[in-house]
Amino acid sequence: MSKPRVLVIPGSLRKGSHSAAVAQGLMHTAGELADLQLLTLEAVPLYNADLDGEHPPAGAAAFKKAIHDSDGVVLISPEYNYGMPGVVKNALDWASRPGFESVLKNKPVLIITSSPGLMGGVRAQAQLRQTLMGTLSRVISVPEIVITQVGNQIEEGRLTNATTLKFMMAGFHTLLAEIAYGRKA
Repeated sequence: MSKPRVLVIPGSLRKGSHSAAVAQGLMHTAGELADLQLLTLEAVPLYNADLDGEHPPAGAAAFKKAIHDSDGVVLISPEYNYGMPGVVKNALDWASRPGFESVLKNKPVLIITSSPGLMGGVRAQAQLRQTLMGTLSRVISVPEIVITQVGNQIEEGRLTNATTLKFMMAGFHTLLAEIAYGRKA
């Protein structure tokens, strides 16, 4: 059986963001376990139901196709003002349509959050779980992967802290097991 295709989505638009560094750390560590594709959110326009039809904007269509073509998703988000960033919520709004037939329906999704502070994005994690319930995703049930003081764990644009990577990889292995189970079903 071929390697699972896993979409890795950093939830920040900033070049050199912590989310991008976490994604790079994951991709470096897990690259042999799965076919990992990095997908940024720059091209996803603001959600507008008037544009959400047979011919949605190219960025939204490409985003939804990438999710559709994947076996699973890793969503890596910072926490802004006690919640998920607007760009992440916006992308999930595009992915959620049409209602009850979202490209995320039954798709295994692993959530990772990070913050320069001591909470590690725990409040964003809760919002993401709630929003992903609305998309009918299969959110991977693992201890919440929250990365505290993330800036101290990055070297040369990549998360390198061995303890954090080990914890993150435990969740990633659970995602892979969920994908394998879904392939058998």
